[in-house]
Amino acid sequence: MKYLDEFRDGALARSLAQEIYQITTQHWVIMEVCGGQTHSIIRNGIDQLLPPQIELVHGPGCPVCVTPLEVIDRALAIAATPSVIFCSFGDMLRVPGSEKDLFRIKSEGADVRVVYSPLDAVKLARQNPERQVVFFGIGFETTAPANAMAVKLAHREELKNFSILVSHVLVPPAMQAILSSPVNRVQAFLAAGHVCTVMGTQEYPPLAERFQVPIVVTGFEPLDVLAGIRCAVLQLEKGEARVENAYARVVSEKGNLEAQRLLAEVFEVTDRTWRGIGTIPSSGWQLTPAYQAFDAVQRFNVGTIQTHESPLCRSGEVLQGLIKPNQCPAFGKQCTPRSPLGATMVSSEGACAAYYLYGRLTDTVASGAATHHA
Repeated sequence: MKYLDEFRDGALARSLAQEIYQITTQHWVIMEVCGGQTHSIIRNGIDQLLPPQIELVHGPGCPVCVTPLEVIDRALAIAATPSVIFCSFGDMLRVPGSEKDLFRIKSEGADVRVVYSPLDAVKLARQNPERQVVFFGIGFETTAPANAMAVKLAHREELKNFSILVSHVLVPPAMQAILSSPVNRVQAFLAAGHVCTVMGTQEYPPLAERFQVPIVVTGFEPLDVLAGIRCAVLQLEKGEARVENAYARVVSEKGNLEAQRLLAEVFEVTDRTWRGIGTIPSSGWQLTPAYQAFDAVQRFNVGTIQTHESPLCRSGEVLQGLIKPNQCPAFGKQCTPRSPLGATMVSSEGACAAYYLYGRLTDTVASGAATHHA
């Protein structure tokens, strides 16, 4: 744990926070676009270490949270189909659909299995040739290479009983959508380090230049996050707007070229609906024509499912940085981890789950930031 503990040093964290105090002269709104960073901020009280002028808001950085309701309902319909083995990562099982979740479907007799890799689902397809095996492929650019490899392997082995329910989303188009909104408040971004590990940093300079916002690639440990905030504040105070890599021990400018080649072979860009936000053009991936035989939506004819969100859930505003989770009237009341209205309350990376888990049950901090801003 040595190299992990080095990035959790309390004295260094306080020193970084003090430096941020010294350089901050104005109110700045900074958004992180990673659920892991959100939980690190709230768990470690990083937002409470900062000067009151720095307001951290939480973006659409949790792939589970932004998976649209109709995709969840498609997953439920497929999982309930006789002879199907439906495979998913564990964090999707309690995400609410229109009426049920995968746990409920499983309790009613569906064969829903938690796997730790999409290759586990490919293995199940080999072992059960008489049954259809479906993998729920969600996530940002981070998890996409492994899902692409699973599809390519199934294609190579001519596995006719394997398919994938694809719900991949891309970070840069979401950032652009937030910055283009007439109600946008974000003045700088902390970019997700794991996404940039795969894709590099090359997609971000056009955004920084067009919208004149600093974009700082940041890790997930407390010192990573604080260092990223420091870089962002320094740029804001100087009137700069550029991409800065504060996670150079992991991220390179070009990223993982082999993974990018695999993604380009298996996936192509498409418009994608984000839960709570709506459709963002060119913000997702779908299977290319060469691999469309493995598309679970087509195989099970579930593409026409339409849904409506709960009117009580304001997770879309949370994901756009417009409100904090504890400013939603349903937070901690009608919406809890035991009875969630939206995915942001049940995902291990959800902002609402972080606020609930770490006791941010009132909007004192958020109201203070809002008052200062006003």
